[in-house]
Amino acid sequence: QVEEMLDDFPLAEVLMSMPGVGIKTAANILLAVGDCSDFPDAAHLAAYAGIAPVTRRSGTSIRGEFPARSGNKRLKNALFRSAWVASNCHEASRAYYAKKRAEGKRHNAAVMCLARRRCNVIFAML
Repeated sequence: QVEEMLDDFPLAEVLMSMPGVGIKTAANILLAVGDCSDFPDAAHLAAYAGIAPVTRRSGTSIRGEFPARSGNKRLKNALFRSAWVASNCHEASRAYYAKKRAEGKRHNAAVMCLARRRCNVIFAML
């Protein structure tokens, strides 16, 4: 049923041409964001997905940037999984992941950075 629904949506092929995005991931992304017409730019899409960093502050105390705990969980998981797969099978994604690991980021943080970067590409594609 999912494949039949994706056949009717013209942007599904464009989305699935991206490394790490298969039928299920494309379906989750397209169900969550549609054609991205609700988002003025990629940063708004990233914030909606919950993959944009959030600054924790209270009054004059600013505690730095942390991963967001809010956002659309299904979209966040789909973007995370596709970034993780791409970091294993796509050379440019693997190089970006290795660069983030060399900067001292842990595995999940490096994959989230890659997911945020891929979110910009997805926004441009849709």
